[in-house]
Amino acid sequence: MRSPPCSTWSPPVRPLTPEQVQKGFGFLLALQMGGGNVAHRTDDPELPFVLLRLAEDITIPVTTLSNDDELNSDSFALDKVGGVLLSALRDWARDSPTTAVLGIARTIIRFTTHVIPDPDHPDPADTLETMHDEHLLNAKAIHGTHP
Repeated sequence: MRSPPCSTWSPPVRPLTPEQVQKGFGFLLALQMGGGNVAHRTDDPELPFVLLRLAEDITIPVTTLSNDDELNSDSFALDKVGGVLLSALRDWARDSPTTAVLGIARTIIRFTTHVIPDPDHPDPADTLETMHDEHLLNAKAIHGTHP
């Protein structure tokens, strides 16, 4: 069976649980706010998966072409770049989960800072907190827990 031509296509995955959303964004925010002592948490076997899923959830809506887009060469380039980025992160998480944790987290922070900055909140931590709240609400709705 051939996969769809979309560069960001990947097999469907189970949505993150509210606990996983908390874990992933907790790590991202701790790293963004100065790192603290997050290095000791990089040995959590679930963290590479959680961060990779967050990277997909954050990157795909921004880079993937939609029917509403005014298509031009930049649109197609952004779609391809998003696919390449996620492919590299998937390979890294698969091949070296422990070292991938900080790299994926830093990639999400850089993406948030440089690709989807919030003009009303120039501090990336504000944008990450907003995304955390949105992801947590979605996870609670999907998994049937109360907000």
